[in-house]
Amino acid sequence: MSETVFTFPAASGDGETTGAEERARRIGLLEAVVFAAQQPPTAEQLAVVAGVSPETVCEDLQALMEACRADDRGVQLRSVGGTYRISTKPEHHEAVRAFAKAVKPKLKLSRAALETLAVVAYKQPVTLPEISAIRGVSSSSGVIRTLLSHDLVAVAGRKKVVGRPICYKTTREFLEHFGLDDLSELPTVKELEELLGPPADGNGQLELLPAAGTGGETDLTSDDRGHD
Repeated sequence: MSETVFTFPAASGDGETTGAEERARRIGLLEAVVFAAQQPPTAEQLAVVAGVSPETVCEDLQALMEACRADDRGVQLRSVGGTYRISTKPEHHEAVRAFAKAVKPKLKLSRAALETLAVVAYKQPVTLPEISAIRGVSSSSGVIRTLLSHDLVAVAGRKKVVGRPICYKTTREFLEHFGLDDLSELPTVKELEELLGPPADGNGQLELLPAAGTGGETDLTSDDRGHD
């Protein structure tokens, strides 16, 4: 398999560009790549795209961060764990959520699906037996299949315990559907319980507590697919 080589696009038009013009083009390129990237890129990855050193990329990204702080910019560039991502500014979150709800067909989920999705969101990576134990039901396999079909959850490897059960995690589609930038914006458990309300059988509210006897490490490098 041949290796993909990225090259910095040549300037259009005649004449040579100045250092300031070259940097402005490079910053624009970096902004476009960070915005379009499915996974937040590192400075080293961006350096390959831009054809400059990682140190130069960091300087350019810092300049872009400063530019995004202006009141007339609706997005921000953030450094998270050595990677870079572009997201909407916090002050615009409500407007963005309202817009997303207005233009996107509403996905109707049953209470069981919402409960299962909540367990996955707060306990991920989590196995099917753990989900069922937390929900207090015998099986959640049918609900997981529904969430998988809507791309709200995905396989996250297998847990290193007897039987190696499959683990599940939430997806980018989950964040987009609920208008979240990342998992840190999830409501508290109390807020979630108030949102869900009491179960139809009146046996109490959902408790997102660890399931008993579910110790063990999770192998997140597995390429397994499917569900238990």
